[in-house]
Amino acid sequence: MRVLVTGVTTPLGIGLVDALLADPAVDHVLAVGGGGAAAWSDPRVSYRGLDLTHARAVHDLLWSAGRELAIDTVIHAMHHRNPCDGGRRVHAQNVDAARELVLGCAHHPTIRRLVVRSFAEVYAPAHATSDLIDEDAPLDFDPAAPQWVRDRVEADLVACCTRPGELRVAVLRCAEIVAPMMGSQLWDYLQSRVCLRPAGFDPMLNVLSLGDAVAAFIAAIHHPVTGVFNIVGYDSLPLSRAIAESHRLGIPVPSPLLAPLYQLRRRLAGFEFRYDLNVRRFHFGGVLDGTRASEQLGYVPHTCVHWP
Repeated sequence: MRVLVTGVTTPLGIGLVDALLADPAVDHVLAVGGGGAAAWSDPRVSYRGLDLTHARAVHDLLWSAGRELAIDTVIHAMHHRNPCDGGRRVHAQNVDAARELVLGCAHHPTIRRLVVRSFAEVYAPAHATSDLIDEDAPLDFDPAAPQWVRDRVEADLVACCTRPGELRVAVLRCAEIVAPMMGSQLWDYLQSRVCLRPAGFDPMLNVLSLGDAVAAFIAAIHHPVTGVFNIVGYDSLPLSRAIAESHRLGIPVPSPLLAPLYQLRRRLAGFEFRYDLNVRRFHFGGVLDGTRASEQLGYVPHTCVHWP
């Protein structure tokens, strides 16, 4: 197996390359990051620092290095992590790069497997939806949603709706990976000594450790099944318990005050948590149903999250 991995400058990308190098079925890894030098001296790793927001860069990656190395499997784990950023360039990184990669892989002479990282945030939990969210649950198509959400939904659909040729595509809708430098809203939320939560609500959360996220992708490249898979974490707990596990003080606050208070926090302290991105889950809760991933990928979470 010869694997191309995007987004290798993130903790998830680094973990993926390390896990692939430890896998005896993997002969070579083509690691793609946004720039800088390679973090691996292993001769089985080829590193490319590329800006995949340009279609030409994606084409050259697949049809130059990808073809020369006879890449047969691709893991696309690249996304813009800062929720406070927006605009055309962020959209290009989140959506356009995914589209070009999917289309390029579909017509490639050696690539047969594509695994794409998606997010639990693409779902739209509400009072009328089940607390257990399976892969057929409604997605968040609200045109007024923040770009951070809209980009993730669009990228998810790009991967889900493209089935040309012999390319086998698996989309992993991962629970939130609670770890530093992963763009985790919950991780940033828990950095404050005092955590404000909506009065009268204590939603259930399911969160994913970095180790289990890596294990899910490794399981996906070894199983030829296609489709969408919820990737659940080991920890399911109420928001109040997550606050307690992080040794923070949780204070209930009337819901209309939370968005402006956290907007002020961002401006004064430079944090990235946005309450408008978390309104649904902080009010309605809901945890992913991981049955399909368990039955078809053999993925079962084993590792607890390391709380801040």
